[in-house]
Amino acid sequence: VIGSLLRPASYCGAYGFKPTFGAINRGGSHDGLSQSAHGPIAATLDDAWIVAREIADRAGGDAGYPGLYGPAELPVARKPLCVAVIETAGWAVAEAGAKEKFQAAVERIAAQGVKVVTRADHRGIALLETLLDRAGAVSHALVNYESVWPLNAYRARDPAKLSSFLRDRLLEAEQMTPAAYRALLSERAGARAAHAALDGDCDALITLSAPGAAPLGIEATGDTVFNIPGSYLGAPALSLPLLTLDDLPLGLQLIGAVDRDAQLFETAGWLEQIMAR
Repeated sequence: VIGSLLRPASYCGAYGFKPTFGAINRGGSHDGLSQSAHGPIAATLDDAWIVAREIADRAGGDAGYPGLYGPAELPVARKPLCVAVIETAGWAVAEAGAKEKFQAAVERIAAQGVKVVTRADHRGIALLETLLDRAGAVSHALVNYESVWPLNAYRARDPAKLSSFLRDRLLEAEQMTPAAYRALLSERAGARAAHAALDGDCDALITLSAPGAAPLGIEATGDTVFNIPGSYLGAPALSLPLLTLDDLPLGLQLIGAVDRDAQLFETAGWLEQIMAR
């Protein structure tokens, strides 16, 4: 929904693939959330694609969605014409070392003759960045509202079985009106339209997968701030284990166009090749 695929992939030095919303069937998981996606965490880019394709071939997509588009085998690596850097709200909390590693990767991409655009020189990216400013707040509110059931049924059966966090979240969601929910959906739709308008201008968006390496200890599982935009846009996203920070893994994230998952893997394959040189 917000970070359960790309964030652990980043921390573990694995490939995380969050497909286009609806591309993999979520039946049987009590997951009716409007920006949630199932996808693999894999050891290789090839494995990530093959596993997702095999699941989609067997189970299809969510009801009403066409499923995962693309070939049965890993799409052939292809050099992109343009990538767009998006900072999002995550840039403000990213560690200095993570920013340096990311900037170095972007410079390597540009050195290969790929056009790199940012909010400073592309009006469409500037608009998208602005519309993503509230992605975190809107996403959490949507998830809360959409989780009233089954949380209210669990509470009715035994409130003590719910954590105080979930009880508070449920109380907050129960105060939201249908009109407020519709307004949030409209706000998210605006961001998705701005993202769709970039089609033809940029092959992929590029950013970090996490603000830094995995946090120490078990008190927290890390900040999801860099993972929210892909879910919010309903777009395919990949975390690639191409960076390190303090000798620990750090993911480089690519976000593609809706239903262009295969093209995203083409760009990822090329990026993997040039980062290995």
